[in-house]
Amino acid sequence: MHQLTLAEIARGLAAKEFSAEELTRTLLARIHQLDPQLNSFISITDEPAIEQSRAADARRAAGEQGALLGAPIAHKDLFCTEGVLTSCASKILSGFKAPYDATVVARLKAAGAVSLGKLNMDEFAMGSSNESSHYGAVKNPWNLERVPGGSSGGSAAAVAARLVPAATGTDTGGSIRQPAAFTNLTGIKPTYGRVSRWGMIAYASSLDQGGPLARTAEDCALMLGAIAGFDPKDSTSVDQPVDDYLAALNQPLAGLRIGLPKEYFGAGLDSRIANAVLAVVEELKKLGATVKEVSLPNMQHAIPAYYVIAPAEASSNLSRFDGVRFGYRCENPSNLEDLYKRSRAEGFGDEVKRRIMVGTYALSAGYYDAYYLKAQKIRRLIKNDFVSAFAEVDVILGPTTPNPAWKLGEKNNDPVAQYLEDIYTITANLAGLPGLSMPAGFVDGLPVGVQLLAPYFQEGRLLNVAHQYQQATDWHKQAPAGF
Repeated sequence: MHQLTLAEIARGLAAKEFSAEELTRTLLARIHQLDPQLNSFISITDEPAIEQSRAADARRAAGEQGALLGAPIAHKDLFCTEGVLTSCASKILSGFKAPYDATVVARLKAAGAVSLGKLNMDEFAMGSSNESSHYGAVKNPWNLERVPGGSSGGSAAAVAARLVPAATGTDTGGSIRQPAAFTNLTGIKPTYGRVSRWGMIAYASSLDQGGPLARTAEDCALMLGAIAGFDPKDSTSVDQPVDDYLAALNQPLAGLRIGLPKEYFGAGLDSRIANAVLAVVEELKKLGATVKEVSLPNMQHAIPAYYVIAPAEASSNLSRFDGVRFGYRCENPSNLEDLYKRSRAEGFGDEVKRRIMVGTYALSAGYYDAYYLKAQKIRRLIKNDFVSAFAEVDVILGPTTPNPAWKLGEKNNDPVAQYLEDIYTITANLAGLPGLSMPAGFVDGLPVGVQLLAPYFQEGRLLNVAHQYQQATDWHKQAPAGF
């Protein structure tokens, strides 16, 4: 049963080939047996999961239908989940059990999905390798000496290892798409505002967006259909109807215009990944697409702009973690100032401290205009580049990452080298666009992904292109040995 995709599970449950409880117990046993190798889970919620599966079986027995009714999933550990540890993989939130469900959690729960636990991540979603977690690094199931990507590395590793068929993630600068590429999964970052951020602990509020990781575009369509939509509790949520993502999957690609940005294929891109991208292009041409070169001239400024804006917002968002109201508190503080200083110094990890310091500096008097304001102007130029490109093409295609997954520890002493791995994904967050990564082959036995970008609220088009490609290829069906 663990090899079934989310869509296959839906069909199996509907046909009564197995029960939600049987499926849940099977996957929980796999998690306990195999996850010690991966460290992908922070919390495994055995008893609540079994209760939820029994409730789902009862709802089906009463005649209720629903693709996710009884389907097992897991949540990235920054989605507040009532009564369950919600730690953002940080010591400073040790012991914090959320008193409510995030909107994403609540919507999946209402659809009948069974949550098996909370997944490891980079601390406060800050990282590209899932090595900054207070709970230790996550391993890539394709090679246990390699990173799974970040910050949704636990989500990616758990789905790739067939511990769960799908999981939630978040994407601030590529944190769904990059781990998807490193672990042979499909992951989609929706348009900013498409999925509610209420109850999703913030890193950078103008960039963060929740979305699913799964093995196929069809599974991502199922998940996204359940979590997308307006939420009055989120001031950045967009009140726009949600498309029928499943209905869009089978549209033919005849006449689809694909843009290849010339800036994607410069120095820094592994030539073998470039070849994989071009092979995907050829396959899509066979399905009726046409291709033309486009330009994103301000892409070169994306990383410096991002690493001013995101840390600035993080500096503001993380100021609430002060040791007073919840989470970690230092022992025997001598006064209030000592409580703040030591709780934060002892509770936050190195990468989080680094970004808070950068962000605070960028927002300080005398530097705001020189750094933060300038970065926001560059952000607008990047958005304008995409608007111009999408006047000529329907989707933009390119590599998700410049390199395959690197070895654990390889880039720990060079943060900038890690930041540069986000070069192709960051622009979608700065512009607020939807982006998807899908499996596109292997380099030295390690998965590589291809990224698709589309205009605002055209997630259905991305899922359609990915699904049609997956109908014609079998990269997404490959599983890591031993899992």
